[in-house]
Amino acid sequence: MSNELKIYLDGQLVDKSDAKISVFDHGLLYGDGVFEGIRVYNSCVFKLDEHLERLEYSAKALMLDLPWSRQEISDAVCETCRVNGITDGYIRLIVTRGVGSLGLSPRSCPNPSIIIIADRIQLYPHEYYEKGLKIITVPTRRSGPAVLPPMIKSLNYVNNILAKMEAHQGGCEEAIMLDEGGYVAECTGDNIFLMHKGVLLTPPPSTGALKGITRQVAIDIAEELGVPLEEKTLTRYDVWIADECFLTGTAAEVVPVIEVDGRTIGNGVPGETTKAFLKRFLEKVSVEGTML
Repeated sequence: MSNELKIYLDGQLVDKSDAKISVFDHGLLYGDGVFEGIRVYNSCVFKLDEHLERLEYSAKALMLDLPWSRQEISDAVCETCRVNGITDGYIRLIVTRGVGSLGLSPRSCPNPSIIIIADRIQLYPHEYYEKGLKIITVPTRRSGPAVLPPMIKSLNYVNNILAKMEAHQGGCEEAIMLDEGGYVAECTGDNIFLMHKGVLLTPPPSTGALKGITRQVAIDIAEELGVPLEEKTLTRYDVWIADECFLTGTAAEVVPVIEVDGRTIGNGVPGETTKAFLKRFLEKVSVEGTML
């Protein structure tokens, strides 16, 4: 038996080297599909049910009918982890429109395709969680609800990739994206939170922010810790004068930010509230989810 990583592809577990899709798959041709990034901690698939619910919502918004039940997908995710010995890692769950003809119409794609990858990931070096990130605001604006509703976690990520490239060109790992009105939307792959005068602030999804699963965990933690929270439109000025700033995401987890656009956030080190949120988050990840 091969020791290669096994990929779940349309009901079969195949070697990584054999995991291939057709060049006529509309996920490849047009970015027509949806996905979820999911974490596994100590054999717990964190918030799996919430991720699968969001996958279903994204698919419904794209009129992409899923022929599998939530339980069937859940079982496939867990089996892929077990087969690969993944007890701590990252899962990429992808559903494409499937094979069709050349042309935009999804009518030529009768059967969607499902792909599950279970592997390991470290988005940021460990030192960033101790010392904090330096980020910038980039020119590329976040697509708004009138273009592509940000609540849909689709395979079309070029908007975010352009912003990520601008972050790298600016010497940063991450960057803030603004909406068309100039308000803070989110980062290239993470949601953003600010602490200002004892209140936790985060942009509402209407600005172009994804309804992140980890974002919701942070909102839940705020309630548990008794930290007042407001979803409100934020400007760059609000970020610059914040007492603390942190980002949330499945891959990023909860990572502190100590500088934005050359302005020091707070006293230039991760704040006490941020550290409390990260501590509570790490307490949750191996108990709130689906056990392998």
